[in-house]
Amino acid sequence: MANKIPIAQLVEKVVTQVLEGNLPELRKELVRRVLEEVQPHLGGSAATSGSGAGAADLLHAVSAIHAGTTQKEILRALLESTAGYSGRAALFVIKAGAATGWQGRAFDNNEDLKDFSLDVSSRAPARALQSRAAVSAGASEMDPQFISQFGAPAEDHVLLLPLHLKDKVAALVYADAGTGAGGKLDAPALELLVSATSAWLEVASLRKQALKEGTAETGASEKFEAPPVQTVSSFSDPFAAHAPKHVAAPPVEVEEPAMAQATAEVVSAPAAMAAAAPAPATDAFAHMSAEDADVHRKAQRFARLLMDEIKLYNQAKVAEGRKHRDLYDRLKEDIDKSRSTYNKRYGSTVAASADYLTSELIRSLAEDDVSLLGPNFHH
Repeated sequence: MANKIPIAQLVEKVVTQVLEGNLPELRKELVRRVLEEVQPHLGGSAATSGSGAGAADLLHAVSAIHAGTTQKEILRALLESTAGYSGRAALFVIKAGAATGWQGRAFDNNEDLKDFSLDVSSRAPARALQSRAAVSAGASEMDPQFISQFGAPAEDHVLLLPLHLKDKVAALVYADAGTGAGGKLDAPALELLVSATSAWLEVASLRKQALKEGTAETGASEKFEAPPVQTVSSFSDPFAAHAPKHVAAPPVEVEEPAMAQATAEVVSAPAAMAAAAPAPATDAFAHMSAEDADVHRKAQRFARLLMDEIKLYNQAKVAEGRKHRDLYDRLKEDIDKSRSTYNKRYGSTVAASADYLTSELIRSLAEDDVSLLGPNFHH
């Protein structure tokens, strides 16, 4: 895991220019796209359920999730939002093949969930983890100890939803209609909420990467610090108040709980791999001074980050653009914004003549085929 680095005021300003200015639009776009994809599958269930929850309520719930800036806030908003679409809900953190309770909602003994180890070899959890997709099952397919301790749902129907972070299942969300008669369990709406949470955790991880890039560029010469910006894994203990009872508190610094550790591993893996990779046989910047070479390397990394951001938020457009060879036309606004951001930072430096943004645009976005960008792209 990357070391925590204090964030200087200058870094906060730069990151704000790069990402925060677009954050409201990103939230709206994520909500719009998720609703667009899931709405055809909702049918009339959400609109006609006892909660009276329709598209407007779903939009409100997703917006509440996207209002979170830390992992704890995002996951708590997810659990709060399940109240309109289920009788009971709980989140289990997946770490090293084990599922440990984090928090629950509407159980008679919510506190006991925080120390409960779910048997993932039981049929329903095993299916959810293996398929990486939502699983609807009977109570008999759940962990018997879980059913015994927390009670069987009245409708004999449970739902398990994997929460993805990049290529891993970071958590399982359990939901049922409750132990009383007439409870609700709106599977499509719950799937939407979990999908929205996964997407927003991805955004949080990207913001963390941007903060790391900016922090590295500021250097140790900055003596003043801004209040730390908490992202997916930039805080030491987001769940300190909810740690399992059997975990002893460390004497000096509280260890990050399983969810924070699992998330940090996924988020920081690419950076860690890059840092651990052996240096290439030939260094393209070997002929430069150490100072100039450092600027060039940072410009390359920043260009890569900007292109990764475009690909993350525009996956459908990227696929269509490559297919129809008009990437630039479809992504012109995002590309031009990225170029403006890049030029503000590196347009007046020794790296200006190299134009790493264009190089990364062709390499990463167009997969080394400039013709995919279309006739309107000029470089």
